[in-house]
Amino acid sequence: MRAPFRFPDDLLALQRAWQQTYADLAQAAAGAGTTTLRRGLIDLSGRLCTHPSWAGPADWRAGGAELRRAARNHASAPTERQAA
Repeated sequence: MRAPFRFPDDLLALQRAWQQTYADLAQAAAGAGTTTLRRGLIDLSGRLCTHPSWAGPADWRAGGAELRRAARNHASAPTERQAA
């Protein structure tokens, strides 16, 4: 069995912010001016994919699902959006 991934706090915060932004976008009413949310999601996606924790392209694919799980289960720290 593979050892669990350990992710830096800033990477977990980015993933939680991405998940919250995605949920906000999904709940927004049609025509509600979602441009800011969509742009935020694009920005967060880029920052997640280029985070220094991923040494190479294969590392993102290998750890992406674990990161999403860890972010859902890690509720102790505020997201970047909440901290701002």
